[in-house]
Amino acid sequence: METGHIPAESIPGSFDLQTTLESGQTFLWERTETPETGQWFRTVEKTDVIEVKARDGGLDWRSNTDPTDSLRHRLDLDTDLPDIRSGFPNDPVVQAAIDRFDGLRVVTEPVVPTLFSFILSAQMRIDRIHDLVTALRETYGDRIQWQDGDVSAFPDPERLATLSEAELRDLGLGYRAPYVKRTAVLLRDDVVSLETVGSHPYETAREELTEFVGVGPKVADCVLLFGMNFEEPVPLDTWIQSAIETHFPEAEQGSYEATSRAIRERLGPRPGYTQTYLFTHLRTDESNT
Repeated sequence: METGHIPAESIPGSFDLQTTLESGQTFLWERTETPETGQWFRTVEKTDVIEVKARDGGLDWRSNTDPTDSLRHRLDLDTDLPDIRSGFPNDPVVQAAIDRFDGLRVVTEPVVPTLFSFILSAQMRIDRIHDLVTALRETYGDRIQWQDGDVSAFPDPERLATLSEAELRDLGLGYRAPYVKRTAVLLRDDVVSLETVGSHPYETAREELTEFVGVGPKVADCVLLFGMNFEEPVPLDTWIQSAIETHFPEAEQGSYEATSRAIRERLGPRPGYTQTYLFTHLRTDESNT
């Protein structure tokens, strides 16, 4: 096992590890906490186990190999956060979100498990989505030896394509089971190439992602934002629709596509970043419950 530290001085702006990983952007990390070791987050990338812990504004890590470059990419640690936020609209609800979540960053996670995670997200709470992703990983993922026992990777499309809908339903996927099965087959057979999708302009890429079963415009936006490093997407979920109704009513245009364009114009040059702050703020604001 290798260990290391990414110092705060190498991260432009603040960084809040827990909020970033538990804000509904990703479901690929598992939090562990003991009095002896403190709070760590664990994920698997290909055949490597990666564990991270916040310390002194930076990040401790331990892994099979040095994951520094991967962590900087996945957790957006090279982005100048104050510069990004300077482009946010001067709106009270946006400023309140910044005040509450100073170190929130937008992730770029491995795209295949991100795609399946958000296919599972329909009408689900964040903790339930995480449970389903964990069930898929622990039941059908490859086992990787680690210091305190084996850890499971997320199953690849080839493995998921071999599963029956009944096997997927047994994990609690419900009506999402055929979506996972059929999308896995499309990926396995290279009917839709994620690499090709990622090379296209934003709206074209969103349309192409909807060729996967169970992927509408909102899920496609989530995949593009959190798995493919697109800056434009603003997933129009319940919380963002509420923000539009209350704070940006002029952006409501009657259709997903038109409303998406209008709200992107209101949220600054990096609308996906602004959206992530708004979503996290509104979802956790007790005055909204």
